Amino acid sequence: MEKGDGSDDTTQGYRQSFIFPSSRAKARVQRCVGAEHLGHERRASSRFRWQDPSYTMKHMPSKTKPKPNPKPRTAKPRTAKPKTAKPKTAKPRTAKPRTAKPKTRPEPKTKSKAAASKKGKRTAAKAKPKLLAGGNPQIAKGDGDAPVQAFIAAMPGWKHDLGRRLDALVARTVPGVQKAVKWNSPFYGVEGQGWFLNFHCFTKYVKLAFFRGTSLRPLPPGESTHQDVRYLDLHEHDKLDEKRFVSWIQQASKLPGWVP
Repeated sequence: MEKGDGSDDTTQGYRQSFIFPSSRAKARVQRCVGAEHLGHERRASSRFRWQDPSYTMKHMPSKTKPKPNPKPRTAKPRTAKPKTAKPKTAKPRTAKPRTAKPKTRPEPKTKSKAAASKKGKRTAAKAKPKLLAGGNPQIAKGDGDAPVQAFIAAMPGWKHDLGRRLDALVARTVPGVQKAVKWNSPFYGVEGQGWFLNFHCFTKYVKLAFFRGTSLRPLPPGESTHQDVRYLDLHEHDKLDEKRFVSWIQQASKLPGWVP
């Protein structure tokens, strides 16, 4: 075939060697023959390679390269290392010598006057008796004049002056009268006869109790559930009749009193 006639040697070979089974396959080959690019010829050859006896698999483009066969892995035998126990060596303990520290006596602390005054105020505040319901002082039981005076000193407000007045009238009327504080109340009596009088603080008044009040003349005004007891209630603005009170004290001190 002469050059310049618009054909190629490869295309001429395709024309001579191909046997077309159908007109459709023939049309496909004709379209591929006039292709200028090699890629079209490759596609045409791949479609009809079964008709060309000279066409072999070496003309087919290989997309993937065959991977070489991997070498078989051989597991290395594990050899256990023998464990060797290290000998323990005890460290020798060295006792440190103890040095006795010289004892020094602390210097005596000098309290200032301000600290002493504060301490005195605190002790005085602690010594103050507690006021129970109604303002009655809480005083520990005791015999003699001292606990009675502590009770009177703790009586609040106007009751304090009334308590001092009552105590003075009893002590003046009955010389050697016995005094004591029992159940948070001052008691007055005669030795060997028992108690004849006591008083107790309430919110608005002070209550005097005559243990043999039913035997007194005139009778004290307050009644009691007890058979022999009579009461006298003194409020803030009440006037105490000293003559009548002294008369009741004289009569009660000569009668047998109450013995708990």
